[in-house]
Amino acid sequence: MAKDMTLLWGSGSVPSWRVMIMLEEKQLQGYNQKLISLQKKEHKTQEVLDINPRGQLPAFKCGKHILNESYAACFFLENQYKSQGTKLIPDSPDAQALMYQRLFEAVPLYQKIVEIVLYNYRVPEGERHDSAVQRNKEGLTAELKLWEGYLNKTDCCLAGKEFTLADVAFYPVIAVIFRFGLSSERYPALTKYYNSLKDRPSIKATWPPHWQTSPGSDMLKTI
Repeated sequence: MAKDMTLLWGSGSVPSWRVMIMLEEKQLQGYNQKLISLQKKEHKTQEVLDINPRGQLPAFKCGKHILNESYAACFFLENQYKSQGTKLIPDSPDAQALMYQRLFEAVPLYQKIVEIVLYNYRVPEGERHDSAVQRNKEGLTAELKLWEGYLNKTDCCLAGKEFTLADVAFYPVIAVIFRFGLSSERYPALTKYYNSLKDRPSIKATWPPHWQTSPGSDMLKTI
């Protein structure tokens, strides 16, 4: 099964990481894979464009099916391999409803991070507008406070005691936030969640390789 799958991925790419965690959880190791350098703009090469014409990562092919959107790939893999590996959609209506809600709420959180990172990357420090910087910080702070509240009310994972699709989608986002210097003292519930899943086999096996050899950033230390 896994031998019919091909994944072109980027180290530290949240969408790529989601698909990789998903493949581990569904016991689909052994798929064809290649690490693509974003710094060298390899995501714009023909090899990637043949699978993902947007020139983005991941580029994922499962048999004859192409699923480049990470949420689409995760849902497809869960539905195709329901009886294999970890069951990631709960049966309980209460847990399932909460799982779906948190799963899609991870989208605006990720967008808030991207807004800050891209603004800092594209706009030289001397040309940044204080109002834009403050607006971006306030937007992310509001999101993080929501998630801090959510996690104060759960056992260990987003939808209860069991690891679900919501965690597959959310964990790479929160890991990136801490990589960019989020204060563990200001957000104890997020910190507890981050640390509690850090050694989960699927996450540990797919940890971004360049994170192990290079330092993070302090971009979000004042958030």
